[in-house]
Amino acid sequence: MNNLELSKIANEVRKGVIKSTHSAKSGHPGGSLSVADIITYLYFEEMNVDPKNPQWADRDRFVLSKGHVAPALYATLAEKGFFPKEDLTTLRHVGSYLQGHPDMKGVPGVDMSTGSLGQGVSAAVGMAIAGKLDKKDYTVYALLGDGEIQEGQVWEAAMLAGHRHLDNLVVIVDNNGLQIDGNVADVNSPYPIDKKFEAFGWNVVICDAHDFDSIEAAFNNAKATKGKPTAIIAKSIKGKGVSYMENNAGWHGKAPNAEEYAVAMKGVDYIIFTGGIGENQIRIREGICKNGIACLIINSNIREYNKISKEQVPAQFEINLPTEELQIMLKLVQILLFLIIYKITLQ
Repeated sequence: MNNLELSKIANEVRKGVIKSTHSAKSGHPGGSLSVADIITYLYFEEMNVDPKNPQWADRDRFVLSKGHVAPALYATLAEKGFFPKEDLTTLRHVGSYLQGHPDMKGVPGVDMSTGSLGQGVSAAVGMAIAGKLDKKDYTVYALLGDGEIQEGQVWEAAMLAGHRHLDNLVVIVDNNGLQIDGNVADVNSPYPIDKKFEAFGWNVVICDAHDFDSIEAAFNNAKATKGKPTAIIAKSIKGKGVSYMENNAGWHGKAPNAEEYAVAMKGVDYIIFTGGIGENQIRIREGICKNGIACLIINSNIREYNKISKEQVPAQFEINLPTEELQIMLKLVQILLFLIIYKITLQ
């Protein structure tokens, strides 16, 4: 799956987060948005799971240790086909199986009930030990918050995982720098996070949580590491994708109202997607890129569009690539501008 395809799915996950928290009138959108790309990559590229058989014994396991960002997990599971996407709007409603924190007994695809911070990673360590004892090949993934790692239980689990050389365990720290009370460095600094994990015998990788190439490299590093668990410190942006939520601790646990919901949904639609097309990179923005000229201006390189077919662009964008005549005309304009600039410099 290429970066554009992954980005499109992550965008749908973000929409699911916004829809579900708005419908619930409560929840945690900020952290859910910051982990959307990581969880998308896990379920659509990294993990071996089967939506038709959620309890498959040999599946990879995922533990959302920061259980309050359940909206992101639910939206991803729905995209993967574990349950209908329409159910996302029942989040936190009385009688719904999609409660505020993951419930392994009620939600297909959830491997561990979580919510009390620090406990999820302990369960993940136990799963990894069980996998070793049972001589299974599955990998256990656990996602923690950078505020969550202020919990002492996290480091007890880290110590045991390092001692047991659990190379079938990968922990991801969502390092968005913010928690409910503000900046994690001011509340109770967990830094340096990398050195702490290394002190317990872990392999440590740092990645950009919103760059799929960086994410892929981090997980490939984890797979290649033997004899020790891996901690991926994912540098993220709280509220990623919704301008007024980004880097704003106030959106840790607050749902958008009707007006904010409309702005957020429109904002997510305008996320810039980046992805490789052959040897080129393209940047597409819905609305701006509905005509070839605007797309050309954004890319500032008409040659890219000579190699891009409409099928290689997410369907939701419906862009019109420059026609051959338009390309010739634009090249002539470029030449004319060059001649004008050249003449001015000679004066």
